[in-house]
Amino acid sequence: MGNSYAGQLQTTRFEEVLHNSIEASLRSNTIVPRPVFSQLYLETEQSLAHDGRTENDDEHDEDGSESNSPPIPYQMKPPPEGCCTTDGFCQAGRDLRLSSLASDSLDVPPGFMLVGVKSPSLPETLLVCAVDRRFLPDERGRNALLGFSGNCMGCGEKGFRYFTEFSNHINLKLSTQPKKQKHLKYHLYRNNQGVLVKGAPICWRGHDGRMRQIVSNSSEGHVTSDEQPPNLALTHPSHTPGSYTASHVDPIGLPQIVDVPHSLTNGNHAVPSITQLPLNQSGPGRPSATGPHTNAGPPKKRHKGWSPESSANSVPESTVKTPPSSSALSTLSVSSTVTNGARSETAVQLSSSQGSFTPLSPPGLSVTVPDQLLHTCGLQPVIFKGHGPLPQLTGNVSEVLVSSLLQSCYLNSQTLPRVYQHYGPSPIQPLSTEMQILLTVYYLVQLGPDQVPLIEDLEQIFMRSWRESHLSEIRQYQQPQPPASQGRHYGIETLSTLPGLPHHLSLPPQSQQPLTPTQLPWLAQLAASSCGEGVVVLGEQVTSLAQGLRQTFSRIMEGRLENTNFVVIIVTSPGQETQSCVVVTGKHQCRALAESMYSPCEGLREINHQLSTGVAQELIHYCNSLGQDGDMDSLLDSATVDSNEPSPLSSSQESTEERSLKNTHSPKDSHTQYSKDSPSPKEAPSPKDSCLEYSVEWREVRPIQLAVARKLLSHVCAIADSSTQNLDLGSFDRVSFLILVPPSEVTFQQTVLHLWSSGVLQELGGLDQECVSQRDAERYVVKMDQSVQARIDSLIQEAHSNSYTLYILVHDHAHWDISSTSYSSSDSGLGLVDQLLNSRQIRDAPNILILHVTSFPFALQTQYTRISPYNEIHWPSAFSNDVDLYHERTRYFGVSELLESTRSGSSLPLMRYDSSFESMVSALEERFPKLHSAVIRTTVLIQHYCVALMAASGRISGSHNLHKHTSVETLEIIQSLLTAAQQCPAHHGHMVLLRIPSLALAAWAHRRLSRVRRQLGLEENFEIILGNPSQALNIGQSFTDQIKTWLKIQDADWVPHTYLELEALPCILILSGAEPLGESMPRSLKYCDLRVISCSYLHRTTLEQELGLAAYLVRAESRSPHNPGPGSDLLESDAEKLSSTDNEEEEGQENGDSPLSSSQPLQSCPDSGALDPFPAQSNTSPNVQKNTMDTIQSPSRTQLQTQPSSQSFSYPQPSLHHQTQPQVQSYSQAQTISQLQPQSQCQNQSLSQTNSQTHSQTVPQHQSLSQMQIPHPQPQPLPQAQSRRQHSKSTSSGSLSPRASSPHLSCSWARGVCRPPSVLLPRALYDIITASDSSGLPRCTSFLPHMSVAWASSFRPLLSKMMTCTEQSLYYRQWTVPRSFHMDSSNRTEGRSDNFHPRRLLLSGPPQVGKTGAYLHFLGILSRMLIRLMEVDIYDDEDINFSTQAEEVQYNPPSASWPSPDIMRTMPFDYTIHDPKYDDISTVYCPGYKPGADDRHKNAVRQEDVYLRRRTSRIKLSKYAAYNTYHHCEQCHQYLGFNPRYQMYESTLHAFTFTHLLLGEEIQLYFIIPKSKEHYFSFSQPGGQLESMRLPLTSDWSPDCIKSPIFTPTTGRHEHGLFNLYHAMDGASHLHILVVKEYEMAVYKKYWPNHIMLVLPTVFNGAGIGAAHFLIKELSYHNLELERSRRLEGGGPAGEVWPFIILADDSCVMWNSVDLDARNGPVEHAVSLKQVLQHMEACPDLAHYGLCGIRKWSSRGLTGNKQREPFSRGHLHDFLLLNVDRSQNIQYDQNRFTCHDVDFTLRLHSAGLLVCRFNNFSVMKKQIAIGGYRTFIIKTKMTDVPTSVGPLQYICAPDSKHLFLATPAQLLLEKYLQHTSQKLFPLSNNNYTHPVLSVDCYLNLGPEVTVCFVSSRPHSVNISTTGLLFSGLLLCFADSFVTPGFLKKFTFLKGATLCVISADRSSLRQTVGRLELEEEWRFRLSDEFQTANAKEDRPLFFLTGKHI
Repeated sequence: MGNSYAGQLQTTRFEEVLHNSIEASLRSNTIVPRPVFSQLYLETEQSLAHDGRTENDDEHDEDGSESNSPPIPYQMKPPPEGCCTTDGFCQAGRDLRLSSLASDSLDVPPGFMLVGVKSPSLPETLLVCAVDRRFLPDERGRNALLGFSGNCMGCGEKGFRYFTEFSNHINLKLSTQPKKQKHLKYHLYRNNQGVLVKGAPICWRGHDGRMRQIVSNSSEGHVTSDEQPPNLALTHPSHTPGSYTASHVDPIGLPQIVDVPHSLTNGNHAVPSITQLPLNQSGPGRPSATGPHTNAGPPKKRHKGWSPESSANSVPESTVKTPPSSSALSTLSVSSTVTNGARSETAVQLSSSQGSFTPLSPPGLSVTVPDQLLHTCGLQPVIFKGHGPLPQLTGNVSEVLVSSLLQSCYLNSQTLPRVYQHYGPSPIQPLSTEMQILLTVYYLVQLGPDQVPLIEDLEQIFMRSWRESHLSEIRQYQQPQPPASQGRHYGIETLSTLPGLPHHLSLPPQSQQPLTPTQLPWLAQLAASSCGEGVVVLGEQVTSLAQGLRQTFSRIMEGRLENTNFVVIIVTSPGQETQSCVVVTGKHQCRALAESMYSPCEGLREINHQLSTGVAQELIHYCNSLGQDGDMDSLLDSATVDSNEPSPLSSSQESTEERSLKNTHSPKDSHTQYSKDSPSPKEAPSPKDSCLEYSVEWREVRPIQLAVARKLLSHVCAIADSSTQNLDLGSFDRVSFLILVPPSEVTFQQTVLHLWSSGVLQELGGLDQECVSQRDAERYVVKMDQSVQARIDSLIQEAHSNSYTLYILVHDHAHWDISSTSYSSSDSGLGLVDQLLNSRQIRDAPNILILHVTSFPFALQTQYTRISPYNEIHWPSAFSNDVDLYHERTRYFGVSELLESTRSGSSLPLMRYDSSFESMVSALEERFPKLHSAVIRTTVLIQHYCVALMAASGRISGSHNLHKHTSVETLEIIQSLLTAAQQCPAHHGHMVLLRIPSLALAAWAHRRLSRVRRQLGLEENFEIILGNPSQALNIGQSFTDQIKTWLKIQDADWVPHTYLELEALPCILILSGAEPLGESMPRSLKYCDLRVISCSYLHRTTLEQELGLAAYLVRAESRSPHNPGPGSDLLESDAEKLSSTDNEEEEGQENGDSPLSSSQPLQSCPDSGALDPFPAQSNTSPNVQKNTMDTIQSPSRTQLQTQPSSQSFSYPQPSLHHQTQPQVQSYSQAQTISQLQPQSQCQNQSLSQTNSQTHSQTVPQHQSLSQMQIPHPQPQPLPQAQSRRQHSKSTSSGSLSPRASSPHLSCSWARGVCRPPSVLLPRALYDIITASDSSGLPRCTSFLPHMSVAWASSFRPLLSKMMTCTEQSLYYRQWTVPRSFHMDSSNRTEGRSDNFHPRRLLLSGPPQVGKTGAYLHFLGILSRMLIRLMEVDIYDDEDINFSTQAEEVQYNPPSASWPSPDIMRTMPFDYTIHDPKYDDISTVYCPGYKPGADDRHKNAVRQEDVYLRRRTSRIKLSKYAAYNTYHHCEQCHQYLGFNPRYQMYESTLHAFTFTHLLLGEEIQLYFIIPKSKEHYFSFSQPGGQLESMRLPLTSDWSPDCIKSPIFTPTTGRHEHGLFNLYHAMDGASHLHILVVKEYEMAVYKKYWPNHIMLVLPTVFNGAGIGAAHFLIKELSYHNLELERSRRLEGGGPAGEVWPFIILADDSCVMWNSVDLDARNGPVEHAVSLKQVLQHMEACPDLAHYGLCGIRKWSSRGLTGNKQREPFSRGHLHDFLLLNVDRSQNIQYDQNRFTCHDVDFTLRLHSAGLLVCRFNNFSVMKKQIAIGGYRTFIIKTKMTDVPTSVGPLQYICAPDSKHLFLATPAQLLLEKYLQHTSQKLFPLSNNNYTHPVLSVDCYLNLGPEVTVCFVSSRPHSVNISTTGLLFSGLLLCFADSFVTPGFLKKFTFLKGATLCVISADRSSLRQTVGRLELEEEWRFRLSDEFQTANAKEDRPLFFLTGKHI
C-alpha cells in the first residue's frame, strides 16, 4: 500500500479519504474508535472453526490452515542468489532476533510499532520487525486494515507491502500460506531498564476467534471476560511459550504496549503525591462467585498434590473452598468485581483449558498447606495472586482460598486504552509492576484494623497515580477532543482526593527516576513499618513466592501473625520480573473475603445448609444464655402469663403445628394481661376510642406523576413522529396492557390494588364501572414465574390478530431478572425476561411497546443496551430543582437525604449503626469461625429483640438486669412499638421492618419472636409478619378486624394483601428474600432494621435497593408567610419534650424521632410517649437519667408553640449543615433551656426564648442547604389548617394520608407520618455508604452498578456530583459492558444504532417515589390520546333560514335513487342560503320565504368569530376517512409516494398554456406530475410536451374507477389538508389534483410527493378562491375540447367524453349515506367517497344537470318532522360535481374572495341550468383552524406587521391622502360592503320585504340587508319582482346587457340607495351616463369613493346616490 511516509495510500481519492478518516478516528479520544468507512475494510468476525480446542500457541503455528481441512501445501519462492538464508536473520544477513536487538537503539518510523514475529524454525525466540499500526488490530481485535505495511529492523529496508514478500525477506521458511494473523504474534516494548521485551499477544480476532467457544461455556463469554490472561511477557519472560495453555481467548483486557524510543524510561511512575483516606473509607472485600462446578473436590487420582492452578484438573480455583451444600450449584455465576470484567473466582470449566491464568511453576516449587490450619488459628487465609505465577499448593488446600481479584486489577491498570497507545511516539506508559506493588502496600497500611480491602479503592489509587504522572500528556490528549463529546465529566479528570494514600508517609519526591526492583522491598517495608504489625512485607529475605508462602504459613501456625492482617510477599531477583502476592491473615478480613466469593444464591444456600445440619445450634444455645442472669428460656417460663397458655417449646424443638399455625389464633384474653389502658380491639369502638387523625385516600395522583406520565406520552409520540415508521399511532384505536412484576405475591397484589384504584381499567373501556373488582384487575398483572409464558404467548397472538390495538408491556422492577436465557436453568426462574421480552415475535410486532420501569436502571444502560438513550425517561430530581416546576405537595426522602442526615452533625441521624450490636457480633464471629456471618448476625439480632421484649413487657422479674443483654437501639425500637398503640384510642401504631435475606433465617426468626411474644402474653399488642416473596400476606384475624374497622370495610371476607394496607398496624415485618422485589411499605414504617443484610455484594443496585425500603414521601405544603390571628392553633410541638431533662440525642433515639437533614424544611411531629422507663446506656450519648413520667399535653400548651423550619426535633435546635460559632452557642443555650425547664413550669418562657433564637438563626440556613433540596421559607407560626401535614408514603398512586385534625395529637401514628423512618445498618456498610469519594458523591455510587455488568476499562473517570440522570445514563453506556450471562450481551452490532429496539422505553426513578401511579396514568392518557387521534372535530350546525311557512309538497318519492330532470324542473329553486357557515351573509330574497324570529339574532355576529362560535362534534374516524400528512399506515405507503418502482419525489414539471377572453392574455399553468401518475396525461411523445389530461368516455364504467377528476384548491394547509383519499376511495383508482399557489408549490410537493399539482400563475398568488375555481373550470373545459379533438383524430366519437369534474374542499373528511330502510326511521352511516361518486356518476340523466352536490352533515340533519326530499334545487357548497360542458358560458368570478359559490349558483340557475342536491348523501367537514381561503390579513403598506384597521378605513375619497393598504382591492370592497352596508343602504336594514336589487352578481352586504338577485341576460330565469319595492340598487361591473330599459322594470323606494362599482373613474362615469342614472338618482361629488389602494394596486371605485 505504498512505501512512503507512514504507509500512506497512494491509489484513488476514495482510498485516501478512507485512510485519513480511519487514521483520524484512531487518534481520537474515544476508547473504541469507530472510523467512518471502516466497516468496508475491517475483517469480519470469523465463525468458530473449533469447539473448545485447547492448542497452545505452538499448535496454532503448526496447524496448517484455520479449518479442519488438511494443511494446504505451500511452495515458497526460492530465495535470490547469494542472499542469507539463516534462521533469525534477514536476507541481507542482519540479525532480527529479540535477544540480539533487545538493547539496540532501533529507528521506528512514526505510525509504526515493533512487533515480535514467530518463526516456526526458532520456537524459542521472536524476530523483531516494525509494522504500520493501522494493519494491526486494536485491543478488542478489531479495526485492522486488510493488507500489510512493514519494515525490516535488521537491514532497515522499508515499504514491504505484502506479508508474503516480507516473510520471504526475514526467512520464515513457511510450509503454509504466510498470514500476518498467524505470525505477527506479540507487541514489543521497553521495560524499566530500557530493554526490549515481549509484551501482550496481538489480538487477531479471526485467529483466536476459534477459542471463543470455550469462553461461552464458562461464566464469562464476552469481551470483558474474567478469564483474561495476564501479560505473560511481563510476568515471566523466561518461560517458553509451550508452557502456557491457550489462554489468549479474549483480547480485551490485555495491555497493548506501544513501542517507544529507547531513551525513555518508565520514569513517569514515580510516587505520586499522597492523600489521606478516612479510616472508615473502605469496607468488606469484593465478592465474586463460583460458577458451575464440574467436580467439586480434589481429584481422586493422578495428582497427589492438587493445585488450583493445574490445568489438568477440572476444578476452578475458587472451589478450593467447598461448602458442604454447594455441590450442585446453578450455572448462573454472579460476580461483583469492579475490575475490567475480571471476576476472579469465576468457576470455569477447566477442561476447556481456562484455568491456567498464569504460567505454571516448575513442579519443585509447590507449597504444602499445613494441616489443621483453620482449627489452629481460626481463619481461612486468602491468597491474592499478584504478579508472576503462584506456586502450586498441596496438602490441606481446602482451608486456603485463592483469589485473582488483585491480579485482574493489576492487569486492567496496565491495559492502556488505545487512545493513549497510538498517538505518535507516545511517552505514555502504564504503571510499572513495582509501582503497583508499592501502592498496594500503601493502601493496605492505611486500612483500619477491621477494614476489608476494596479493589475499587485500589484501582482508583492506581488510576490517580497514573494520571498524576502523565498529567501533561493526558491534557495534551484532551485538546483535540470537541467540547460536545467531552462534556464536563467525560474527560479524564485529575482527582482532587482519592482514598487510599496517607499523607504522613515519607516518600521519594516525584521525579523522572523509575522505581527499581531493588528499591521496592525496602520502600515497601518502610511503609509497612508505620502500622506496626498490621502489614508485614516479606521482601529481601525471600527468593521465591513459594518460600514466602511457606514462611507465612509457618508464622500463622506459630501464632506470630496474630495481629497481622496482610502479608505482602515481594520477590525481586536480578534479571527476572518482579513477582508478588498478598496473603490475607486478618480474621475479619478473611471471613469477609471468603463470604464474598459466594454468589448471593450460593451464600443463601450455605446459610440454609448450616441451619439444616444443625451447625448453628451451638451458637443459638450460646446466645440463649444470659450469663449470671440465667437462661432466656427459663426466664420466659417464669413470665407472668395465664395458666392456659401453652407450654413453651425450646427454640430448637418447636412443633410443626406451631410453625404452620404461626400466630393466626391468638388467646382472646391476653390483652387484659398487659395494660388496663388499652381496651380490647374486639370491643366495638366507642366514640372516645376512635382516632380522629386517621384517614385513607387510596387514589391520589400527584402533579409530578402527571408530569412523568405526560413525558412518557411525549416519548411515545416522538417514536411515532420519527421518520422510522416504527410506531403508527394513527392506526390504533385502543390500548391494552400487561404489567409484569417480580414473583412476589405482595408486589403482585400491590400492583393490582394500584391498578384497580387508579380507574385506568374503566378508562380503557375494558370493563364497566360497576363490575370492576380487584379480581378483574388481576388479569392485567402477571408475576414473572412459570405462568408468564402462557400469558405472553396469548398476548402475542392477540397482538397479531388485533392490529388496531396497541399493546403496552410494562416490565416493572426491570432490573430484577436480566439474565440471559442461555445461562439460566429452567428451574431457577431467571432468564424469563430475555426469553419472552427479547423474543423475535415481541421485537417485530409493530403494535407492542415495552416499558421497562425500575429504580435502578444501571444494568440496562451498557454498551450493548437495547434501549435508545432518547427513549429514557427520568423522574424529575430534587437535586436539579425540577420538582419545583410541578407544584408538588410532597417531598421525596430517599438515599441522598438519608446520607444528608448523617452529615448534619447536630442531631441523631436517621441512618446509623449499632456499635454494641457490632461488638457482640465480632466477638461471636471469632468464637464461631466456620459459621456464616449472616447466621451469627441474625441470631444475635433476634436475641436482642427477644431480650428487649422481655425487658419492655414488665413480665419478667428483675427485668432491669436484662438491658445489658440487648442494645439501646433495639430496646428503643421495642419500647416504641409497644407504647405507640397505647397512646391512640384506636390503637394505631407503627411498623418495624426487619430485613433478613435468608428465607430459612427469616422463618427461624419469625418462630422465635412469635414464641417469645406468646409467652409474654403480647399477642394482641403487635403482629409479627413473615414476608416471604412467594407467599401471600398472612396476619392474625384480630388484626385483620382492626384494619377493617379503621378502613371501614364491610366485606366479611376481606383480608389485607399488601403491606400498604397494614397502615398504622403495630407490627414487626420480617422481610425475606435475596433482594426486595418492589414491595412498598406503609407510612407507618418507623424503623428499618437492616443490620443483617450482607456486606459482601457491594454493587450500587444492591445497596440502593436495600436502602430504598426506607424511602418516604413527606408532605411539604406551602406555609403561610404571615402570623396567624390571635387564638389560632399553632403546630403542636410536644410540650413535655421541651421540659424533659433527657439528653436530646438519646431522647430522639429512644423515641425514634430521627431528625431530618438540614435540607429538609419539614415540620416534625415527634412521639410524645415511648419514654424509656429504665435507665440505659446509649452508645451515642452520655448516660442520662430519663424522666419516666408521661405528661398529658393540654391544648392550652400548644397555643404559643412554633416550629423552626429546619428543625427536626421539637426543641429549638437548628440542624445546620455548616454551623457558625454563634449558632453553635445558641444551640447549646437552647439545649440547656430545654433540659433544665422544670416540668411543672409554664412553657411560655422557654418558648419565647427559643423562638427568638430560632428566628435569629434562620437567615444562614439558606446557605447551609446542600444542592440536594430546595430552600425553605422563613419559619413562621402556622395556622392550624396548614400545620397538619398530610403525607403520602405509598409508592404509587394509592396512598393514605392523615387529615388535618385537632392540635392535640395523641396518636403516635399521626405524629410519626411526618417523619421518615430510621435506618439501622451494619457498621461496615455504614462506613462505606457515608464515605464520599473524590467527586463528592457517596462511595456506593462509584461501585460497579450491577453484578451482571463489568467496567469497560479501569481508565474511566469517576461519576460527577453534578451529573444529571441523563448524563449518568450516558456514563454507564460508555463505561460498562454486560457480562456473558446478561441478556444484553448478545445484543452487539458494533455501535450501530440499530441494535436499539425502537419500541422500548425505560422509566427510572428513585424507589417508592410513585412510578406505578405515573405509568398507570400514562396508560390512561395514552388511551385517551388514541381515541382523540381517531376522532376529529366535525362542523355540526343546523341548517339556517328555514321558512316557518314552507309548503309541504313532496316532489320525489323518498326511495328514488336518482333525480328525474323533469321532476326537478317542476321544483322551485330555493334561493335561500341554508349552509350554517353563511349565517353572517346577506339573505337572498326568495318570494316564498318568511324569515323566522330567530333570524334576527344572527345580526350581531361577524365573520371573524366564525371559527370560535361554530358548533362542532367529536366524531370517530370511519375506515373511509380522508387524512392529512400525519397519517401513514402500511396501506398508504405506495399511495403517498413510497412506491418501490419510483424514487420518492421523482416527478416532472410540465407547462400548459391556454388563452381565455376574460383573462385577455395567454395563461401558462404548470403541472407537477409524479412518474407514477403520468398515465393520466397524454404527451406529444414520451417525456415530451404535455398535451392534455386524459378523460374517460361517458360509456366507460369500472367498479374500481372514478371517472371525474377531483380538483382540490388549497392554501396554507400542506400539513393539515385532507388530501390522502386512499381510504376514502376504498382503493379505487382516481385522478386527484391539488391546485396550489405558486409560492406554496415547494412545500406542498415536499409533503405530498405522489400527488399531481396544478400550480396557479404568479398573478394569482394574492387571489381568492374565486380565481382558483375559475381557472379549474376554464382549464377543464379547454381540456375537454382537447380530449374531444384527440378522440376525433383517433377516430372515435367526440361527444362522449366525460364532461364532469369534482370541486372538493380540502377539509372534507368523511361521507355518509342515509339508510332509509332502518327500523327506527332513516339512519346515516359512513360510506366511502367511491360509493358516493359512483352512485352520482351512474345517474342516468346526469348530463342534463349543470351542477350537482351533496348535503352538509349535521347531527340533527335527519331529525325534524319535515318529510325529506331525496333531491332538491338550491345552493351547493364544498363538494360539487360540475358539468363543464353545459356550464361553459357561466364562469366563476375570478376576483371574488367570499361567497363566490353563492354568486356562481345564482348565475348558473338564472341561465336555466339544472342544479341538484343529493340529500341522501352528506359530507362531513373537519374543523381545521390553520390556513384555508377564508383567512385574510388586512395590513397596511407601511409595514408587514398586521395592524388593526377598521372597515371604515378600507375606502377613501379619490385623490386624498390616506393610509393605503396592502390588500387586494376586491377584498377591501367585499369586506367594506359586508361590514358597513347597513349605513350604505339604510332603508334595507332588517327589511326583508324591501331588498336591495343586485344585478348579475351577488355581493354580501352583511346579515342586516337582504339582496334580490336578477340576471340581465336575455332568456334568463328570474323571480317575479312585480309589486316589489326595492330599497337599493347595486350595479357591480355592469356589462352591456344592463340597459336603461332593463332598470326601468324595477320600482324603488324614495331615498333608496344606489351603488355603482367600476374598475376606474372613467368607466364609472361612462356607466352612469350610459344607464341614464342621473334621471332618477341624485349624486353628489362627495359620494365618490375608492378602495384604500395605491394607484399601482389598481383600486376599485364606486359611486353612491339617492333615489329621487
